[in-house]
Amino acid sequence: MAYLGEGTPKLGFGLMRLPKNADGTIDIDQTSQMVDEFLAAGCTYFDTARAYGESESATRRALVERHPRDSYTLATKCAAWLGANNADEAKAFFETSLEQTGAGYFDYYLLHNLGGKRTQIYDDWGLWDWVRCLKEDGKIRHYGFSFHDTADVLDQILDAHPDAEFVQLQINYTDWENASVQSRACYEVARAHGKPIVIMEPVKGGTLANPPAPVAQILRDALPDRSPVEWALRFAMNLEGLVTVLSGMSNLEQVRQNLDILKNLSPLTQVEQDALSAARAKIAELIEVPCTNCRYCTEECPVGMPIPGIMESLNRVPLYGFAEGKETYDDRTEKTVKASECIQCGQCESACPQHIDIIHQLERAAEKFE
Repeated sequence: MAYLGEGTPKLGFGLMRLPKNADGTIDIDQTSQMVDEFLAAGCTYFDTARAYGESESATRRALVERHPRDSYTLATKCAAWLGANNADEAKAFFETSLEQTGAGYFDYYLLHNLGGKRTQIYDDWGLWDWVRCLKEDGKIRHYGFSFHDTADVLDQILDAHPDAEFVQLQINYTDWENASVQSRACYEVARAHGKPIVIMEPVKGGTLANPPAPVAQILRDALPDRSPVEWALRFAMNLEGLVTVLSGMSNLEQVRQNLDILKNLSPLTQVEQDALSAARAKIAELIEVPCTNCRYCTEECPVGMPIPGIMESLNRVPLYGFAEGKETYDDRTEKTVKASECIQCGQCESACPQHIDIIHQLERAAEKFE
């Protein structure tokens, strides 16, 4: 079932934001039903990672133990920069992923979140040679990497590692021309190198599913019956050279909605392209902090700062007003720590794919909400 390139189903199941039970554990029953309907629709690509909490073990229970291995393709990742002190520890992550998923092998294996100082770790520890050996041994079918940095850095990595078989990029209509994320430029670099592309964050961590009122109005005026999610997914799915477009689906309703969008996919018209351009411009005016809730910043925070929640509260002020921003802040920090308790160690900023000046933003939040 492993495939690369065009002509494949353009919807992938991102197993990052799975439904939860009241006690905070993953709802395996609902996840299993989501998996079943996704496969029944002819889609096969599933994406997990050690960095996604209990996602790999949930993948085993909802997918691997319930469906033939040749009926789906499974991707996971090695985040060498997250919790490993040396190459051996980073390589051990692979065996942990195999054990957690029970998959036997991975169709797609990614060096996770290249960019910034993280890129050097994979080079210094010889992990490119290692993934090549994994493929030769039949433990993986394809290897590539996910990436969060500028287009010129991506070009350098692909020059240095032309054997990488695919690239996973953050692409959505609001980041397409963003000077920090550089979605368009990174996409064009990957295409120039002939690399198939996996798209992540097509709905930007869910924020494009509920855009601010001025943005929603622009899209409604163009096509009144189209949902914000459909606008976001259609933009991504209409790009060329894709392996898949990952959607981090969190409930059965979202699976069904996304499958309907895929079923009715058609090329973007000029009216649609103009509306998306206008929406992109309006969002750029409103959003203060480009956080996608990936939570990489929180993994090793020594004080347990709820950084994504605090960034969300800052963004809600210009989008929905101070009262909602303050309410969000109080809710996100009620059981953890306040923004003013940041010790400014900087680990969050080095881990952030969006290159956010997190320390400064926490200072802003403390001043605004405490």
